[in-house]
Amino acid sequence: MSKTVISKTNPVAPYLGGKRNLAKRICAIIDADNHTTYAEPFVGMGGIFLRRTKQPKSEYINDAGRDVYNLFRVLQEHYVAFLDMLRFQITTQANFIRLTKVDPETLTDLQRAARFLYLQRTAFGGKPSGQNFGVATDRPARFNLTTLESDLEALHERLSGVTIMCVDYSNFIARMDRKHTLFYLDPPYWGCENDYGKALFERADFERLAEQLKGIKGRFVMSINDVPEIRETFAAFHMSEVSTTYTIAAKNDRSKERAELLISNFVWEGT
Repeated sequence: MSKTVISKTNPVAPYLGGKRNLAKRICAIIDADNHTTYAEPFVGMGGIFLRRTKQPKSEYINDAGRDVYNLFRVLQEHYVAFLDMLRFQITTQANFIRLTKVDPETLTDLQRAARFLYLQRTAFGGKPSGQNFGVATDRPARFNLTTLESDLEALHERLSGVTIMCVDYSNFIARMDRKHTLFYLDPPYWGCENDYGKALFERADFERLAEQLKGIKGRFVMSINDVPEIRETFAAFHMSEVSTTYTIAAKNDRSKERAELLISNFVWEGT
């Protein structure tokens, strides 16, 4: 099955668990696979989706988080109007605090997307919930449209032809499952289920997800933290150990490598 060679696109904001350090290895596995449909149930800011270099015939991305879905949809459908809304934003702690207090349900889709992008770029560690204003003395202001605009334009172009969804991951997998589908899954880490928002993913969902993956027709690759509970829950599948560093870490512990697993229902070359 032929695939189109494409250029990598930068995520427009950091996101908790963005997989930057593992992207090269994961994308190599995905790009080498012979699939017609690419489907991602937990897309976040697209840390893997955007770094792939081979585009199959159809692509579907999903996130149950309304803000993630809304940002991608606005960039796909209302790019020019969105840019106009962002032009006079500047990085200030006062603006950050003000926006954290705004109920996103009271905003238009464009306003909601602008708020979410601003908070994701200025929050410490790309956290989507429980955010704190990020300060880094070795880099320019975190929100600067003069440098961000090129990434927004590239993402707008990359989303052309991509189907964007906002449903429960289980529903998404069931709807996209075909023999020619490859799923990439990046669920919350074990022990971090609420870090992306309440009620989006619970501890019991790991077992639910494992059971569903046992019965799918397509193939999948999942990245997850390496803990005994995950090894037990997904014991029916192939596991490959990798080392990485996490986005959020204690100040005196940032350089330490952490164990992670790549779990799949097939074995790729090199494992």
